[in-house]
Amino acid sequence: MRLSEIGELSLLEQIRKRFEKQSANIVVGIGDDAAVLKPVDKNLLVTTDMMVEGVHFDLSFITPYQLGFKLISVNVSDIYAMGGIPVYLLLDIAVNKDINMTFIDRLFDGVTDAINLYNTILIGGDLSSTNAGMTLSATLIGYAKRYIRRSGADIGDRIYVTGNLGDSACGLELLKRIKKPVPIPPTHPSPSPPPYPPPISGGGQRRGGFYYRGEGEGGVVSRDSELRTLNLRLSELGLSWNVAEPLLRRHLMPVARDPKKFIRHATAMIDISDGLLIDLSRLCDESKVGARIYIKDIPVSSELKKAASYLGISPIKLALSGGEDYELLFTVPPDKKVKAICIGEIIKSERVIIDKSGKETAFAPEGYQHFGIHG
Repeated sequence: MRLSEIGELSLLEQIRKRFEKQSANIVVGIGDDAAVLKPVDKNLLVTTDMMVEGVHFDLSFITPYQLGFKLISVNVSDIYAMGGIPVYLLLDIAVNKDINMTFIDRLFDGVTDAINLYNTILIGGDLSSTNAGMTLSATLIGYAKRYIRRSGADIGDRIYVTGNLGDSACGLELLKRIKKPVPIPPTHPSPSPPPYPPPISGGGQRRGGFYYRGEGEGGVVSRDSELRTLNLRLSELGLSWNVAEPLLRRHLMPVARDPKKFIRHATAMIDISDGLLIDLSRLCDESKVGARIYIKDIPVSSELKKAASYLGISPIKLALSGGEDYELLFTVPPDKKVKAICIGEIIKSERVIIDKSGKETAFAPEGYQHFGIHG
C-alpha cells in the first residue's frame, strides 16, 4: 500500500498510537498544534539534525530501519556531547506520496528501537510531501545539571576519545563496493553484538532486548538472497563477515556514547561526527588553544586494519579524517583519571601530530564539511 492511499490523517493517527507515551512532564503530547511541557529545574538542551537523501544517505546502501535508528542516534550524540540527557523528540518527515507504506513502517521500527534504547519520548513533529527525494529531521530536547561546551579546554589538559575511530568511514567504503543494503541485526547495549542471525520470516524475533523485524516486505530486503550476495561480494574483497560486520554496523546503526562515567571531569567536549581532525580543530577554535596528538595512541580496530588493507586505504587516514564515528572527544585536567583513550594534550597554540618516529607535523582541519569540495 502506498502512502497516498492511506492519507496524512491516517498516518498521523498511526504515529500517535505507536509513539504515544505518558510522562509527568508532558502536559500535551502528539495530536495538538504544539506539545506542552512542564519546565524542569535544569539547563534545557535543544539540538536538531537533518538527513537529506543524496547528501547524508543513499537508499541503495541503507535500509529504512537503519535510517530511522541512525536519525535518532546522531541527535542523541549531540545531547551527550553537551553532557546532557535526551528526553523529548520532534520528528519531521518529507517523502513522496507514492512511497510504499512498508518503507514507512520499517523506518518507524528503527525510530522506535532507538528511542527505547535512549529512553526518549516522541512528542510531535511534521509531515510533508516531496516531488523527489526524502528529507528527515529530528529535534531533540534534553537537560543537564552541568553542561559541557567546546570552549572549556585549558593548556595541559589531556585529550581523550571514547573508542575506535575510522570504523564508520571504512564501513561506508565497504558499502560502496557491496552496492546493496546490508541487513544486520539491530544494535543493542551489550558490548559483544551477536553474529549475523539466520534468515527469518514472518513478524520477527526477539534479540538482545530489541524486536528484530524482517525487512523483506515490499522488496526492501530479501534476506536469503542478500546474505548469499553479501558473502560472495565480501569474499571477492578478501574479507569475512566477522571483519565487515562491525564496520558496517558503525556506519549504518551508530550508538551514541553516554558520557556519565567521566562527565564530572570533562572541561570541553564534542562528538566526532565529521572527523577527528576537523572536530578537534573546532574544539581548539572555541577554547582558543592548540593540540598535540600522537599517531601511536589513535585507537584503530583490528577490523579496520584488515579491511583497509584489502581496500588499499590508509587506516590512519580514515581514523583522522573519516566522519560519523559519533565517539566523544573531550579534555580532562592532567591530575584526573578517566576510563577513555588518551590521544594527546592541549597546548598553547600549535596543532600538531607526532608520528611513530617522533616527527612533528602540523595538521589541518580535515574532514567532512557541508558546502565544501569533496573528492
